[in-house]
Amino acid sequence: MEQNELLIGQTLTWPSDPFSAGWESVRHDARGGLLIEDGRIAAVGHSDDLRADNPTARVTDYGDRLILPGFIDAHVHYPQTAIIASWGKRLIDWLNTYTFPEEMRFGDPEYARNAARQFFDLSLAQGTTTVASYCTIHPESVDAFFAEAQARGLCAIAGKTCMDRNAPDGLRDTAQSAYDDSAALLNRWHGKDRLIYAITPRFSPTSTPEQLKALGALWADHPECPMQTHLSEQLEEIDWVASLFPEARDYLDTYESAGLIGPGALFGHAIHLGERERARIKETGSALVHCPTSNTFIGSGLFDLGGLKGEGQTVGLATDTGGGSSFSMLRTMAAAYEVGQLRGRATHPAELLWLATEGSARALRLEQRIGRLAPGMDADLVVIDLASTPVIAQRAARANDIWEAVFPTIIMGDDRAIAEVRIMGEPVAKV
Repeated sequence: MEQNELLIGQTLTWPSDPFSAGWESVRHDARGGLLIEDGRIAAVGHSDDLRADNPTARVTDYGDRLILPGFIDAHVHYPQTAIIASWGKRLIDWLNTYTFPEEMRFGDPEYARNAARQFFDLSLAQGTTTVASYCTIHPESVDAFFAEAQARGLCAIAGKTCMDRNAPDGLRDTAQSAYDDSAALLNRWHGKDRLIYAITPRFSPTSTPEQLKALGALWADHPECPMQTHLSEQLEEIDWVASLFPEARDYLDTYESAGLIGPGALFGHAIHLGERERARIKETGSALVHCPTSNTFIGSGLFDLGGLKGEGQTVGLATDTGGGSSFSMLRTMAAAYEVGQLRGRATHPAELLWLATEGSARALRLEQRIGRLAPGMDADLVVIDLASTPVIAQRAARANDIWEAVFPTIIMGDDRAIAEVRIMGEPVAKV
């Protein structure tokens, strides 16, 4: 029988959404503990109590380091790993200049395997334990992603990106082949170990109404799967959608009319939403994904986090690599804070950390499995050094509470702050 392990350090637990309950509801224990048993969290509490109740457990004491759920990146493009930080393009130019030429290479299984390996190395080094990724139109790209995630024991979400127009030769499928390929990949990978298949139309400009309806039909047959796509990222894009779908009431309607809305729907970006769109997203139980580094890097706009959370929307957080400019969820939280400031609302550290963990888990409908420190949850964890650099350490030393200690790491932290990552309780070797 495997010995239980007791992890000791600072802990934070969120009894509920801090956007509605307030950051004061978050519980901080300066000497907290987690009991890990068979890859899951068996108990959470004060370290002294857990030691007394589990005298034979092996103890790992992290001192004053902070134990959190592993970060959850709710919207990434692993095939764009190699083109991150490419200069000077708006969305449509970005796709044509950087993204599409790179994605052409993913029909080569070896190239896709190497890219998947590099992507997961980079993400895990930043404390990210779960991602929801777009692949390319090539089934080989999906197989490479899931095989690498499975080998590492990860909970991972991905799907074949479907496009049947407004893309180069070699990156287009059809309505029928998109359905057939997606169905085959879904049957091959969904529910295998910790893997989840996502039905994935890239976005309305690159899918005909026929393809969107075909994918809507597939989703109707597999509502347990998520559906991920892009929505209202840039104003030029919205105008383009209006010209391609003249009968649609708005951008969201291009998906809604195809059955691509509802619980499990993940709409990335969603910056320039109309009143009807906001109301329908909330009413249908769909989720939005905030991608702040991408939104500023590509010049898309400022996501209305405060307003959307204030009206009860489900919102996750994401790097959107490679349009996003960092693999780090710490940097992504910092960018979310900066965008919030520009919109007149200073997002609290408790809210930022929640978005990067349980908030993204809720968007992915995985909050009963990951994203929280609670009994029964998978033990995907990140341990944060709150004094990882001299400048962070000198600021944290002046902290009057846990939030003043955490905030400098959110704003200035990088992979040096990631002291350890665990997947199902097991430490991940640093690359």
